[in-house]
Formats: sequence, structure tokens, C-alpha cells
Amino acid sequence: MGAPHNIKRYGEVWPEFRIQHGLEILEKLKNKVILSGGWAWHFMSEIGHTEYKHAHDHKDIDVFVNKENVAEVVMILQQEGFQKVWTRYDHLPSEENFRRYEKTIERENEKFHRITIDFFERNDLETVETNGFTVVRSDILLSFYRNIHSSDKCWAVMAAKDLLEKGIDPVGHPRLSEIPK
Repeated sequence: MGAPHNIKRYGEVWPEFRIQHGLEILEKLKNKVILSGGWAWHFMSEIGHTEYKHAHDHKDIDVFVNKENVAEVVMILQQEGFQKVWTRYDHLPSEENFRRYEKTIERENEKFHRITIDFFERNDLETVETNGFTVVRSDILLSFYRNIHSSDKCWAVMAAKDLLEKGIDPVGHPRLSEIPK
């Protein structure tokens, strides 16, 4: 589980280049992957929302891939310059067959930016279509904060829990991307 947020840092936004690079690869993968984690909350949020750091975790891109699409997704990632990166989780037995792919981009100021994609295989997820992407259904996604995702303190997660408890579908709800009151 994630550490509590420093509320003095509320209002910080993700750098535009991080969002743009994420969107570029996701556009190429959109018909083959199911988004999870921060990017799922991103697409469940209202179009044009502010990219607050505490609303959605954009440090990496979490995707689920149906087994029949794995080879094609790997091929797309490799064509786009992503490479397999070994992690401590690779040798652990799991139903999801986890793997990580990364790409490093040199920015105009000679600094580097790494795009990380955490890739899980799975065929049994319940999903919704939102803002042009397939995402894990919100109640299922919330259950992943016990074992797959760690940023359970982000505003979207907290808001979705509250909305679902009230019987409100969080998809498209403004609370997924606004600063808590």
C-alpha cells in the first residue's frame, strides 16, 4: 500500500512530456491492451482534466494483455524501441505472467526520460470502454491495490471507493481528478 500523501504538495502536476510519451505508446497499443492502474483512472476521468500528480499515478503504464495478443504487443513494443527489463518479480510464479518493458528517451535538454510498461497476461478481466480505451472495470481495479498496484492513496482510488460505496459509477465522474476537499 502507498504511503500517505504530503498534502502540502497537492496541486503539483505531471510534466507534459511524461503524459505525451505515455499517450503515444498507448495509442499504438490501444486495441490490444487493457489499461490498469493510474492510466486506467486517467481514461476514466473527464476529458481535459488537470494531470495532478496525486490524482493518477503516471510513473509507469500498467497493462493487461489477452494471451492471444501477447506476441503482437511485444512486437509493437520492440518496434517502438522498448526492451525487456528483468525484475525481481520475473521468477515468481503468478497467473499474470508479469514482465516489464522500458524505453529511454533523450529530451531536448540532454536529460533522459524512461517510459516503463508493466505487462500482465490475463484473459478473464471485466472491462469498460472509456474515452477510446479499454480499462479494467473500476471495482475490479480497486481490488488490485492489494497485490498488483501500490498507489492506493491517489485521489482517483479514494474517490472511486467512496463513489462505489454510494452506488455511483465513477467512470467520468469529476472527483477522479480533482483535489479532495
